[in-house]
Amino acid sequence: MLIHTNRKNMKIALIGYGKMGHEIEKIALERGHEVVCTIDMNEEEKFNSPAFRSADVAIEFTSPASALQNYRRAFAADVPVVSGTTGWLEHLPEIREACDKEGKTFFYASNFSLGVNIFFALNNHLAKIMNQFPGYDVRMEETHHMHKLDAPSGTAITLAEGILAHIGRKDKWVLDKTDKVDELPIKTFREGEVPGIHTVIYESEADSIRITHDAKNRKGFALGAVLAAEFTKGKKGFLGMSDMLGIL
Repeated sequence: MLIHTNRKNMKIALIGYGKMGHEIEKIALERGHEVVCTIDMNEEEKFNSPAFRSADVAIEFTSPASALQNYRRAFAADVPVVSGTTGWLEHLPEIREACDKEGKTFFYASNFSLGVNIFFALNNHLAKIMNQFPGYDVRMEETHHMHKLDAPSGTAITLAEGILAHIGRKDKWVLDKTDKVDELPIKTFREGEVPGIHTVIYESEADSIRITHDAKNRKGFALGAVLAAEFTKGKKGFLGMSDMLGIL
């Protein structure tokens, strides 16, 4: 796995300055970058500041309700965006069009953890295998902290899409339980400060097969976001982890 990133000093803006924003800032500084602007709730005027406009890349972790407007404001300032906010994907065509027709730059990932993206690749490979064994049904479970607003998580949806792409007997995912054999159920839990646990379960009458990714902290997500910013600098278009990692 090769990650071609730009380790030269970058000017980074942070959109969203909560726990995740602070962790990203810490890692960005450790890697020799400069955080030139931070924008938190009710600080929208900073999008028009010279400091924000000087950024090579903006890293955005906010909420589904504010994400789209944040992207529009960053594009208006001609600042490329790296985003890990989930729950807004019904507006994805607008962002793709801005990249394709207006020359904007946008890097999106439902999860920036390198381990999770390896897990995505494993999930896809296992689904291809399990498509040959209809005796196994498949379901998913995901657990996140109490502050997470969307359910299922963007990571869970990415995993579900990987399963649906390779298992012909499943047509769509559904939240919670289902009695329909063509539906993939995703059970969600919101507990304490859990960074994220995702499990894919294949079960037959004889046995079960489980694969799980369990995040220990936010560091893996923050490092992946900074790596994505390094990768994004100087590029155009709509980008993702498959472009950076080359394994998905």
